[in-house]
Amino acid sequence: MADPPLGSHRSPSSSLSKRQLATATRRHWQLEDLDFDRADAASVSRDWLSFRIVATASFIETASDLYARNLREFFAGDDEVVPWLASTWEPEELRHGAALRAYVERFWPAFEWEERFRAFLAEYSRTCIIPELEASRSLELAARCIVEMGTSALYRALHGYARDPVLRKLAGLIYSDEVQHYKHFYRHFQRYHQHERQSRLRVGRTLLKRLLATRGEDGLCAYRQVWDFAPTDEPFDADYGVFGRELTALIRRHAPPEMLTHMILKPLDLPPPVIGAAAKLSGPLYRLWLSAGN
Repeated sequence: MADPPLGSHRSPSSSLSKRQLATATRRHWQLEDLDFDRADAASVSRDWLSFRIVATASFIETASDLYARNLREFFAGDDEVVPWLASTWEPEELRHGAALRAYVERFWPAFEWEERFRAFLAEYSRTCIIPELEASRSLELAARCIVEMGTSALYRALHGYARDPVLRKLAGLIYSDEVQHYKHFYRHFQRYHQHERQSRLRVGRTLLKRLLATRGEDGLCAYRQVWDFAPTDEPFDADYGVFGRELTALIRRHAPPEMLTHMILKPLDLPPPVIGAAAKLSGPLYRLWLSAGN
């Protein structure tokens, strides 16, 4: 059961800075800003790791309206979260999906995107439901921080890996969006946390649960519709394991562990004397997340 709405109550941490206000009014990137004619089509079409990453991500991002609907219902009555979800988060997530789909259809035209997406959606929609959200609003927002951390890592890694300038630009644009989404979810987490006062233990358990799940649920469902298009001699389970290890290697190479562990630990709101000790956990915590999907 969702918590009572906080209405329009604003804490000092929810106020926007001048820089944030300027960013909010700046024109957001659009699909037409991507010049697909600049891409090296011949080399892209043979890059099967890029295909697997982009096609899998395109399914999940395109289905983000299901999660957005759940979140809007879960946060009904909150006049900060719900309008932001409707006006910013959902449109930007759907824009990611549209851009990734366009890239797949441009450079791997034989891949039947629409048919395979429908098969993905039929499975994914059975698990993307409100009862799967966390028990309280602050805990769900903490979980969303972990999800945004994971997507930030994915697109930063893709940006570092991509040799095609168009894919590199697209990954960079999505990465920037995901970092901003993390900041918004964290700001709303702070607001609800002031009201709910969940213990660090409970917040930590939520973070850990989502950390362990973030690489294994949605991605597995999407990859089921992608894996057999790319050349492979492996059965599905084995091929998904190979893909997970490849993705792990990219994230290790291109996503700094300090940044990711900071994003993981931030909702715990650790006092300054503990921060130094907690930093020692960054290595094991980072490796735990990386190994979760393998």
